[in-house]
Amino acid sequence: MPTSDPHSPEPGRDCPLCPRLVEYRLAQRKLHPDWFNAPVPCFGTGDARLLIAGLAPGVAGANRTGRPFTGDYAGELLYGTLIDHGFAKGQFRADPNDGLTLADAMIANAVRCVPPQNKPLPAEIRTCNTFLRARIDALPQLKAIVALGRVAHDGVLSALGARKSAHPFSHGGEHQIGPLRLFDSYHCSRYNTNTGVLTPEMFRKVFARVREFLDAS
Repeated sequence: MPTSDPHSPEPGRDCPLCPRLVEYRLAQRKLHPDWFNAPVPCFGTGDARLLIAGLAPGVAGANRTGRPFTGDYAGELLYGTLIDHGFAKGQFRADPNDGLTLADAMIANAVRCVPPQNKPLPAEIRTCNTFLRARIDALPQLKAIVALGRVAHDGVLSALGARKSAHPFSHGGEHQIGPLRLFDSYHCSRYNTNTGVLTPEMFRKVFARVREFLDAS
């Protein structure tokens, strides 16, 4: 049986740890055999000082393309903002072969496999947290984390062994957790931007603050 090493920052392609997600993944492989349909690996550089934590792959986004935030609207806002603030180089075309690279940054999801209705269960979030923790541990230069949404925020706190009650989520919030600074943002989903919960200006302000923090470090 295929296994995934919980001490590795990347689950195996056929990670068996979450039965519901495995079932959904196999169903997507039958429906779309040319899609990625596997745990989506992190994207970025191993010497990154910034880690961006998202929620989970979108079914026709990262689950299709195999790169975080690639193939759906959220990536347009995220990667455009990263380029503007010097955390990415190139041109984003929603294609993993577009040549875009990250600079001093890495992107990881709290849950690596696509969940039905884009909603992972609490048990799945807890199970996949081992990979987020391993990813954080594998970045020796890490100084800052941006959590996109409450689920990612809580996942980062769990990975760092920090109490949620001491670090409540709020857009634009900052938390010092040991040597790391955690920055919070609403998720850059189309729903949040369409409803005005998050504007591009609000999102850019978070990354401007991150850039200011890292430049001063």
